[in-house]
Formats: sequence, structure tokens, C-alpha cells
Amino acid sequence: MTELGRKLKEARESKGMSLSDIQELTKIQKRYLAGIEEGNYDIMPGKFYVRAFIKQYAEAVGLNAEELFEEFKSEVPSSKEDEVPLRPTGAAASEQKKVAASKPVRDSSKFLDYLPKILVTAFIIGALFLVWMLIPKGGSESEPAVDEKVQVQEDPAVENETPAVEEEPVKDEPAVEEPPAAPAQTLTAVSASGRQTVYELAGAKSFEVSVSSKGETWVEMADGSGKKYYSGMLANGQTQTHNLTGQTEAQIVVGFAPDTVITVNGEPLAYKLPAADEVRQDIVIRMKAQ
Repeated sequence: MTELGRKLKEARESKGMSLSDIQELTKIQKRYLAGIEEGNYDIMPGKFYVRAFIKQYAEAVGLNAEELFEEFKSEVPSSKEDEVPLRPTGAAASEQKKVAASKPVRDSSKFLDYLPKILVTAFIIGALFLVWMLIPKGGSESEPAVDEKVQVQEDPAVENETPAVEEEPVKDEPAVEEPPAAPAQTLTAVSASGRQTVYELAGAKSFEVSVSSKGETWVEMADGSGKKYYSGMLANGQTQTHNLTGQTEAQIVVGFAPDTVITVNGEPLAYKLPAADEVRQDIVIRMKAQ
């Protein structure tokens, strides 16, 4: 057992907590927690996870993680040593994930934007049909009724004449001005440096960010002010969704990009840096001013 592991274990036991209690708080598997106490970092899924797991363990037992890293820096892998992929990924699988991530997802709320146009069009068609039905269709085929008490002294040929019927003019319906279409949301990568990519979100009224896992990944979510919304492991099928409407920026740390899917207002984020090459990525999403 290392000195760091002994200090963490003593802090845990002083609070009367078991490894199962720490697992429940941090969502870190018990075998990884035991590995931290024993100094057995080889069982971890990657060097990046060593520091992340120690940080969560320390916070769970009331210790300052940064002070621990400084005091036992000879025992903890450097944060710069987390560039090695955690597992092999094939080129074909990477290409399939890029294609899947690039497919746009239609927002069902767009139907509501077009609903006024549909109603106005239906109203115009109905009005035109009603006017067409009310217009007389040429002269009458039958002669007008003649009062039997009135004797006609004129030429008999006049009796066969049919009075002309004036057609009422068709009034043009006033043009209905269609409301302008709402601008579509765009999510564009504007810069990339090292393992950080900055995206710009434009044309969006809301700012809802979701992070889900297709395998096992560690993620951290925060806003531009530094407020954290989540920090921990996501197992297969788990999702973290947070509404950042009113905030100007979202910051997401991704531990294993090939198994991590990020969506903004339902639209998938396409990794600018290939997930198979940069498994550890820092994603920054900035809301463009309207």
C-alpha cells in the first residue's frame, strides 16, 4: 500500500465509510477504488483515469485533491501522460462513428414553425372554392315562369328569348403575408488547438447539452463561470442532460471520445479531431449572441 493509498483509506475509515459507500457516491467501480488504496494503478483503464479517480475519491472523503497530488506527485502519474489510447480502435469502426455523428437530427419543433403557413394556405383555398361555388354558371336552360293571367301580345318569337344573366365579378382575395422563417440552428467548429476544440452555436433559442456513453467513459460538464454540473463515469447507455439556457459557454471534458456522444438541442456534435486519434478531448461550446 502506498502512502497516498494509506491516507485515503484512513480518511475513509475515519468517516465510517466502506468502499461500497465510495462507489455509490462516485460511481467508480469498487475494484478501481481498491486499486487506488493498494497503489495498483495497472488495473485502471488508462493513466488519465488514475488522477480523475483519485480526485473523486479524495473529494468523497473530504480531502483536497490538489494538495494530495502535490504531496504525493511521485506516486501519481502525470496528467501529461494521458495521450495513449485506452483501447485499440479500427479504422472502419472510426469511420462508421464519424458518419453516425455527422447525421443531422431534425428538431420536431420545426413543424410548429410551418403550422401558421399551412393554416393560411388552407384558408385561402377554402375561400376560393366558396367563391367559385357561388358564381352562376352561364344562362338558365329553362324559361322564366310566366303568369298565366298575363296575355302576351308581342311577336311569338320573343317568347323563346331567355333574359341575359349578369355574372358577378370575382373579387380578388387580399394577399396574405407569410411570416419569415426562423433561422436554423448551426453548430460549427471554429478552432482546434492540441486536444481542445471550440464550437460556435448560432440560431438557437435554448442551450441544452446532453452527454451519453456507448461503452464506458469519464466526463465532466461545466459552464463558462466554472460551475460544475457533473463529474464522473458514464456506463453504457447512461446519459447526462443539463439545460444551460442563459449561459454563454459549456465546457466538456471527454475521457474516451470513441464511446462519448454529445448533442446540443438534439443536434449531434461532430468531433473536429478524430475520436480514434484523440480519445481524450476538451470540448468548448460558445453561444453566439443573437
